[in-house]
Amino acid sequence: MSLKPSKTNSNIPTPNQSVRRNSRARGAGTLINDATSDGNSRSGFDGSKSATNKEEHSASLTTVLIAVGANLIIAIAKTVAAFMTGSASMIAESAHSWADAGNGTLLIVAEKKSVKPADESHPLGYGKESYVWSMIAAFGVFMAGSIVSIYTGITEWNAAESETDYTIGFIILAVAFVLEGFSLVQAYLQSKKHGEAINVSAIGYVVDTSNPTLRGVFFEDLAAVVGLVIAAAAMGMHAYTGQPFWDALGSIVVGLLLGVVAIFLISRNRDFLIGYKVSDRMHSYALSELLNHVDIDSVSYLHLEWVGPKKIFMVAAVDIAGNQKEKEIAQKFEDIENLFRCNPIFQEAILTLSVPNAKTLSLPENYLANEQDFA
Repeated sequence: MSLKPSKTNSNIPTPNQSVRRNSRARGAGTLINDATSDGNSRSGFDGSKSATNKEEHSASLTTVLIAVGANLIIAIAKTVAAFMTGSASMIAESAHSWADAGNGTLLIVAEKKSVKPADESHPLGYGKESYVWSMIAAFGVFMAGSIVSIYTGITEWNAAESETDYTIGFIILAVAFVLEGFSLVQAYLQSKKHGEAINVSAIGYVVDTSNPTLRGVFFEDLAAVVGLVIAAAAMGMHAYTGQPFWDALGSIVVGLLLGVVAIFLISRNRDFLIGYKVSDRMHSYALSELLNHVDIDSVSYLHLEWVGPKKIFMVAAVDIAGNQKEKEIAQKFEDIENLFRCNPIFQEAILTLSVPNAKTLSLPENYLANEQDFA
């Protein structure tokens, strides 16, 4: 993922292979391919990196589809069991699964809309669409499931004792546990794979990742598995003691669990919507790429902000090597910006000149560049 011009790459534009922007302002808009002298159209992106991004997007979408399919089957089964047993915990769990299915559907919408290419009206692309739809999913669906579960538990708290056979309920919960567990493992393995690349745990990666789809599915499935254990325990205590408040308590606890997950997901999506800075590791990586460029003497300002899943907007103030004319500096800026735009992790890159005597930035001691220093 190096941006260094010393490494030859036929897919990276050089000063002689113009990359035009669809806006009058330098650095605004989307890449438009120019035909090269040999008549072949070349994109501003490295094909292998673009393919990697597509694979990651496909993996996220697959994870969501698995989760939605499992939740639909489980929701129907739980609803039938809830009617047959009258269990408050089972009613809460059915609401939970329907909420999860709705959430997954909205996450699919988020995945589809966020990959739309940038245009004149949205020069930084549509990446933040994913955070909008993920927040709608968390607020509308999760909270709805939480309210239904808590309300059901409260209304059933003082229910009269009755003989209830929970056999079918326990069977449904066991099947649901297997299906939800499979979906959770799928999300965990994907998180672990990406986390290992930057030396963080799977949970740490899910919490900090710029991908709201993966985070939503992971915590949805985690809450589902925990909720199933709570519901089974509540039903078991009701069956053992004959006290219906245990079942009602299980419903309330499941509702609270959903509420906590909803608040967490809303908070994380809000962070990215209002402008979430990249990690220190990613900041150091971008700074190292700038400082290692042969035409850059120093960097006095560097702003990096997530504008979508694995999409960064960069603004940097740099000092160009030597005493060059304004026209030459403008061309250097365009060439360097295009090198960053070739990297799929950067949605847009803008360079400007440092002010005289500005304090320069430096890399942390013992920093070693890692091409995977991003989430």
